[in-house]
Amino acid sequence: MTNNPTIFTIEPGRQEVKETHIFNAPCKLVFDTFVNPEHIPNWWGPQILKTIVEKMEVKEGGIWRFIQIDPEGKEYVFHGVFHEVTPNERIINTFEFEGLPEKGHVILETKKFEELPDHKSKLTIHSVFQSIEDRDGMVSSGMESGLRESMERLEKILEKT
Repeated sequence: MTNNPTIFTIEPGRQEVKETHIFNAPCKLVFDTFVNPEHIPNWWGPQILKTIVEKMEVKEGGIWRFIQIDPEGKEYVFHGVFHEVTPNERIINTFEFEGLPEKGHVILETKKFEELPDHKSKLTIHSVFQSIEDRDGMVSSGMESGLRESMERLEKILEKT
């Protein structure tokens, strides 16, 4: 468990979720870990799942696609498009889980990276869903615990760097 918990803001009746995490690492290092496909499998998602980066073009209009595999071999696939990449400041991208039976459950994510004193940084992720039902479905599926674990895993990687 890290000393910097991930804070979630999930307000009733809203189509959004905000997550905030303070890292004991400079902003550039946190940003670089987010955009380097070699680092993603080491921290993205729950540790019990193996993460494969199939594609990751970190540029405006670039696409990403990650495959996660559980211990029984079942695959969970996620993809999206990068709309803005401002180094060390902001990433705006879409996020979609391919396992849903119908399309149209696209999330718009804005990740804001802020430099703090003492070589720390703050990451704020603002996720906007297509509907309140989509947001509630994602929250009830374990989004909070999965993201919390991802941030803890990322924190450990940054401590070693």
